[in-house]
Amino acid sequence: MLQLVLATRNAGKIHEIRSILSDLPIVLHSMDEMRPVPEIVEDGATYEANASKKALTVARALGSWALADDSGLEVDALGGAPGVNSARYALTDPERVDKLLKAIEGAESSRRRARFVAVFALASPEKILAMTRGECEGSITEEPRGSNGFGYDPVFLYPAAGRTFAELAPEEKNAVSHRFQALRRMHEVLRSMY
Repeated sequence: MLQLVLATRNAGKIHEIRSILSDLPIVLHSMDEMRPVPEIVEDGATYEANASKKALTVARALGSWALADDSGLEVDALGGAPGVNSARYALTDPERVDKLLKAIEGAESSRRRARFVAVFALASPEKILAMTRGECEGSITEEPRGSNGFGYDPVFLYPAAGRTFAELAPEEKNAVSHRFQALRRMHEVLRSMY
């Protein structure tokens, strides 16, 4: 079986990734289960650059294949921000949500359009083996709703359901999210290798 390290410490992401890749003959390890890895500064200008940097750093440090992602929320009213800086927009999830809502307060509904973007990079210690991307369109609510999920989920309205990602059950979100789309593409890549 392939041993694959998930290059993240985000418990929500780890749970989603494990759920979506659960039918593959792969043993997935979180970074916390492995020996310490150097801190990785996500200073790339794109999701692809950050995902690649994380995957390669972890793969080389552990001598194992690694799977990393970078994701973000792009809001039309903010010219696509916070985008690649979504995780660094503020210190905590509630602070990030609060800052976002204040930044677009009073924006017309058409300017509240937004999308979640996720990019996954699969790396061996030698090189990047594959990259996949997924996007999910929606809009930003005026206030947080729901208690599921993490990050910006409480303010990201998924139009087809008429609910925020935080109001969806995990399996509902996993079936449509940006991360799901990128992971399903990575799932096909991994399945083709074995």
